[in-house]
Amino acid sequence: MDISAGVVAAVSPARTAGGGCAAAEPLAVLLLGPTGSGKTALSLALGERFGGEIVSCDSVAVYRGMDLGTAKPSAEERARLPHHLIDVAEPDQSFTAGEYSRQARAALGEIARRGGLPIVTGGTGLYLRALTEGLFAGPERQQELRARLESSRAKHREDWLHRLLQRLDPASAARIHSNDTAKLIRAIEVCLAARKPLSQVLARDPLTGFRLLRIGLNPPRTALYERLNRRAAAMFAAGLVEETRGLLARYGPVKALDSLGYRQALRVLRESWGVEEAVAAAQQGHRNYAKRQLTWFRREPDVVWIEGFGDEPEALRTAAELVQKNL
Repeated sequence: MDISAGVVAAVSPARTAGGGCAAAEPLAVLLLGPTGSGKTALSLALGERFGGEIVSCDSVAVYRGMDLGTAKPSAEERARLPHHLIDVAEPDQSFTAGEYSRQARAALGEIARRGGLPIVTGGTGLYLRALTEGLFAGPERQQELRARLESSRAKHREDWLHRLLQRLDPASAARIHSNDTAKLIRAIEVCLAARKPLSQVLARDPLTGFRLLRIGLNPPRTALYERLNRRAAAMFAAGLVEETRGLLARYGPVKALDSLGYRQALRVLRESWGVEEAVAAAQQGHRNYAKRQLTWFRREPDVVWIEGFGDEPEALRTAAELVQKNL
């Protein structure tokens, strides 16, 4: 990957209601890249230089009290610039990609009205896609129906939900794995509530009113893995197991604790692993996650890639030039 493409052409206009692009639309910067690539450092530097505010795009950083395992910006870093979409939900609350999109879009609008530069920073690809492309406007969740489907799944074979979806909506069944219970239940729920297949009710609501500059960080793989190994070890050394113990005591075994780092800390608390084994598993998990993130972000359109870490002077210089040319 390189940045030889014209930087002005790299700006993707968010579509207006009529499909056009207003010349006066404000700029929004999207910083992409794998975990550990230095997105936080780069976002802070760009924000301070261009009057920006940070909009986090991390599916775990939204939860209060989940600090060490998420590598959230520190209190000192958050004091440097306004931050949004951090610590906005309790770990036992459901926080969906759709809710993220609604709150993040509102934050972008508020920042732009204040004359600031929104800088969306984080590595959760689904949240980023929800923000920029929108999600389909399906029916609300129906807990009673979901409970019945879960109960029926427990009584039947493992592939029962998938076979049911095949009867209701073969197109959706073809693209959803038979083991992906959450997506299967949602697809069946939509089919029954909307009285038509999920594949026929998909409708997206793309972000409008902004020009989007996507900047991607692609540091050398070996150096990235070394950073991730050090960071995972530092999380445990800083008290990740103790933080997890407190969260478990307060909220119980909630879904949020199945995230990277906390999942391994739980194994220590359950005495099935020692700390060294948990650290090694977390390190491997972070490396694997970084690979998946890069695969996801390479599918994003119009990304200008920088071959380095976000806290390196050359990366900052290149990113600052990109922003300056597109303001």
